[in-house]
Amino acid sequence: MVARFLLLLGLATALHAAPEYPKMGPDIYDPRADGNALVTAALGRARAEHKNVLLMFGANWCIWCHRLHATFETNLQVASLLHANYELVMIDVNRRHGVARNADLDARYGNPTRFGLPVLVVLDSAGKQLTTKDSGELENGRDGHDPAKVAAFLEKWRPRA
Repeated sequence: MVARFLLLLGLATALHAAPEYPKMGPDIYDPRADGNALVTAALGRARAEHKNVLLMFGANWCIWCHRLHATFETNLQVASLLHANYELVMIDVNRRHGVARNADLDARYGNPTRFGLPVLVVLDSAGKQLTTKDSGELENGRDGHDPAKVAAFLEKWRPRA
């Protein structure tokens, strides 16, 4: 009986952990996450650590979302600027099965997804919206994002002492 329960629990966990769009690789957005709760938690951390909050609106099917996220994680200069100055919040705005995820957050910040995905919104630690950035302007013109452009954006909007 215990073995059967553990097997079922393992299968449920494996199914739960499967990527939303397997051909895109692992999910970078949590489709079950409450975006409002994520932003609230990030603002709390940002206040305590004197950082800004960087919202990245996107979806797991979006190749450019995966590419920008990879730049955030793998480019040393970008990763350093991001970690030192921002709380990153990944906001899933996928529309699937008739449901627009986190549509209230998109509306709250002026419908930034009108620029396409991914789109970035910078908040100060009090939650004031500082800027919205069409990430297409950060691309390298080929197959990814230009780390120098991304770093310049992060540097421009980092908190000032």
